[in-house]
Amino acid sequence: MLRIRPLAEKFGLKLPKTLEGFVRKGIRAIEAAEEILKKASEKEIEAFSLPLDEVRLLAPLAHPPKIICLGLNYLDHIEEDVTGRGKAVPSEPIIFIKPHTTIIGHGQSIIKPSFVKQLDYEAELAIVMGARAKNVSAEEARSCIFGYTILNDITARDIQLKDIQWTRGKSFDTFAPIGPCIVTQNQIPDPTNLYIRTWVNGELRQNSTTKNMIFNVYEIVHHLSRVMTLEPCDIIATGTPAGVGYALKPEPKFLQDGDIVRIEIEGIGTLENKVVEVKF
Repeated sequence: MLRIRPLAEKFGLKLPKTLEGFVRKGIRAIEAAEEILKKASEKEIEAFSLPLDEVRLLAPLAHPPKIICLGLNYLDHIEEDVTGRGKAVPSEPIIFIKPHTTIIGHGQSIIKPSFVKQLDYEAELAIVMGARAKNVSAEEARSCIFGYTILNDITARDIQLKDIQWTRGKSFDTFAPIGPCIVTQNQIPDPTNLYIRTWVNGELRQNSTTKNMIFNVYEIVHHLSRVMTLEPCDIIATGTPAGVGYALKPEPKFLQDGDIVRIEIEGIGTLENKVVEVKF
């Protein structure tokens, strides 16, 4: 892992102190970082780097202005009919919001309250907004996106399906693992065709691709910007594919104390978290 701020200071340059500040600077910060990497020698880069196993990765963004989530945005997930809404394809995105207190990073524990009996995972590609967006077209959306990360939309199915709306079942603390990093959008030229996979204790559960989305990332930004002003550092979770625990056959498989959930999205990396049950 490169400590790029101290390296920048060696060249008399300044970068934002936090990743939030980096996102808000947008393309200027990306170009500045790229310029530093061009100037630095291999020896200098090595001197300012740390082995990844010697650091603890925090959530890339701990206090985003909004975490906006899409439901039922994959055709294969709609076929599972987890929510009992039927298999009709939405004509517009179905959205809900999670609080930032749900956020944890790679390697941190998902807390399962003992009264939650049907804890489930949802692997999702997440958009990180880099610019203010209001009433933008799908074509304009690309320039408003800073990058992408992974979000696990942890859900208490027994609570979600009991309520009329989904907020309570998806808003417990630690119910939004995010990470392991943010990959800038110029490094992912085609976010509409990335593989997305989930393993629980080494068993492959979800194996799909973002091409199965009903609304792609640019269409999502377009639709959401017609409803609300999107801001830098907003996180948008784009929905999950088939293979959630609730829909597995011949019977559901819910997350239990000690389970390890690992999500991998092409071009981004791996997000892994352990489930820990706590009595409340």
